[in-house]
Amino acid sequence: MSSKSFDWKSLRKFLDPEAASDFSRFMDKMPGDAGKGALIAAGIAWATVAALGFFTVVQAKTLTELRASLETTESIKPLVPTISLAPIPNGEISKIVTSFKALYPTLTVSANGGAISIKSKQTADFAQFREAIGQVVNSGKDWKVTVDSLCVGRECKDSGLGASLKIQKLKIDKPTS
Repeated sequence: MSSKSFDWKSLRKFLDPEAASDFSRFMDKMPGDAGKGALIAAGIAWATVAALGFFTVVQAKTLTELRASLETTESIKPLVPTISLAPIPNGEISKIVTSFKALYPTLTVSANGGAISIKSKQTADFAQFREAIGQVVNSGKDWKVTVDSLCVGRECKDSGLGASLKIQKLKIDKPTS
């Protein structure tokens, strides 16, 4: 649509000073012309739209506050390092086994995988048995020693004393954001 084809004279009648009074007369006559039922329906429609608009504004405000609270909570969340367990190299375990054979000649010490087995035929070797277990626990840096099995006296089927200790190394990784 070009500006030449637009009817400027029709626009002029809306900008006329009498247009406001014409609108006022139209609004005065509307209840009689349109009927009260149509006006009530229009009023209900406008009230519904206003209520929905108010509800939307309130919910948008609540959502904005909730989002700000979530961002605040996320910003104060501490960074926590990750802890994992890694197997001990067989070389470290075999060094302990050979040194224990010289330190505790009455005990039978063997390595199988990531575990050390300490046994004795006699319960009289309990002091050495206890010391050997304590030395395994305190032998390596960042070691986590788990007792898989422990028996003393009649509980042991094939020996008087027996312990199986599983050894793993703690690996602490830096926290990631």
